[in-house]
Amino acid sequence: MITSNKHYQIIIIGAGASGLFCALHAAKRGKKVLLLDHQTQAGKKLSISGGKRCNFTNLDISPEHYLSQNKHFCISALKRFSPIDCVKFFQSLSINYVEKQKGQLFCDSSAQKLTESLLAECEKHQVTTLLNCKLTAINKNAYFNVQTSLGEFSSTALVIASGGLSYPNLGASNFGYKIAEQFGLQIINTHPALVPLKFNAHDTEYFKALAGTACKVSIKLKETTFYDNLLFTHIGLSGPAILQISSYWQPKNKLTINLLPSINLYDHLCQAKTQKPKVMLKTILAELLPNRLAQLIGQQQNNLPLQQYSNNALKKIAEQLQNWQLTPIGTRDYSAAEVTAGGVDTNELSSKTFETKRVTNLYFIGEVIDVTGQLGGYNLQWAWSSAYCCSLAIQ
Repeated sequence: MITSNKHYQIIIIGAGASGLFCALHAAKRGKKVLLLDHQTQAGKKLSISGGKRCNFTNLDISPEHYLSQNKHFCISALKRFSPIDCVKFFQSLSINYVEKQKGQLFCDSSAQKLTESLLAECEKHQVTTLLNCKLTAINKNAYFNVQTSLGEFSSTALVIASGGLSYPNLGASNFGYKIAEQFGLQIINTHPALVPLKFNAHDTEYFKALAGTACKVSIKLKETTFYDNLLFTHIGLSGPAILQISSYWQPKNKLTINLLPSINLYDHLCQAKTQKPKVMLKTILAELLPNRLAQLIGQQQNNLPLQQYSNNALKKIAEQLQNWQLTPIGTRDYSAAEVTAGGVDTNELSSKTFETKRVTNLYFIGEVIDVTGQLGGYNLQWAWSSAYCCSLAIQ
């Protein structure tokens, strides 16, 4: 049990992606750093990310891939520590990568190896890391005083890298937001992001036979459109297309889904009616859609031979499939969310240093801030970039 009051130049709260990255880079600059986390294991969420392969960045980074009240806030940090900088850093630690679709870079081995490499760097540069450390109070006089279950510590600078509310089973909490409020900072309302959507009771019953069925779609909400896979679940919709749009969705928003975005379905059905008039509707649809989905739509439309449908009827069928209007009743909760949208208001922070404008030497980095990336490595790149810039700023 540690009981003595120890002073550090920097105390970082949260040993996730941004906390580890900030700690090691600050320590490389010769700073005396204490890294605290209430978990028994550092980088817990990082170690399971990307299906345990860790999609650690994306080569195609721009502000358009981020959601924030201030869409310009992320620009400085992403330029100062770019995806190329990220790749070079991890390659220096012998972390190689494979590139998947849309510029997504994954570890060629495991996420756990990446986490272990960050921890090894922290140890190499003499970061003091205390896990299973419960924080009980933080105060500021001449220094920041941090009271914990392992003793009392003080520092000149305090960095909050505590993450958001997603993955509560891995220990996520509202700690960072409470500290922000304690020091008078504004919080943008939080909600689950990159999260599945839920049907109403009627649609849940109607579509339950499709659970596990996937197809490539385009999905639109106002001016935002994504083209990717959709997955039917037992209570609603998931898959990359849904996770992407969920960050932008708000209660009562209507979604427009095109189940066959690569063709003109009406023209296709009319042509099939001419060439194969006796073929059943569900048979034609099964050539284009997963069989279970084709069967369900066929049943809904009486599943007749194509010749028995008027062109107007075929047009209505095409409209239903290529302009499906859906209003979810909500999202799943934080246990199913990849990240948390909202957080510490970016107007409270410097976009170059991440220091708060109200309190000298108090910093917030990573997911706890109101900057949320799209699916595909954008959120981890934000963790690295914000942490790196913060580490350089602390004197």
